[in-house]
Amino acid sequence: MELQTERLTLRHPTRDDLGPLFEIMSNPAAMRFWSTLPHASIEVTRPWLERMIANNQSEGHQFLILLDDRVIGEVGSWRPPDFGFILHPDFWGQGIATEAARAVISHIFAVTDTPDLQADVDPRNAASLHVLARLGFVETGRAANTFLLGEQWCDSIYLALPRLHVPL
Repeated sequence: MELQTERLTLRHPTRDDLGPLFEIMSNPAAMRFWSTLPHASIEVTRPWLERMIANNQSEGHQFLILLDDRVIGEVGSWRPPDFGFILHPDFWGQGIATEAARAVISHIFAVTDTPDLQADVDPRNAASLHVLARLGFVETGRAANTFLLGEQWCDSIYLALPRLHVPL
């Protein structure tokens, strides 16, 4: 499965993507607000990639983000209605996350009957909250100490994008 935007190619991952994904998942800046610590070795990324590949064959809608044939991130839904994205820090602030997410959201709503998409974001992650707001996500709640990242408890802001409010 492949989607195209003005600048990006979005495609399902393959085992050949292990190295580029490890580059992202081992990056402390990229993983700052992720739900796990940076991957310490490629052997931590391998099962994560295998689960993504297997899940895409059943209920998942996860896409790698490619710019000029380079894997620079991931966007999509592990299991609708959950939605998320991660982008290599070298590509932050260029509208790439918004462009990729918009295409994948349209795809998910076209091929599933999920009534909405939902995101769980660390409140300190202002950039991701901004992207989600631009996409039409609205806050539905907050919770404290929702996951332990290393030795630090993190909070969550919950957001939703109803099917009827997808931006063009």
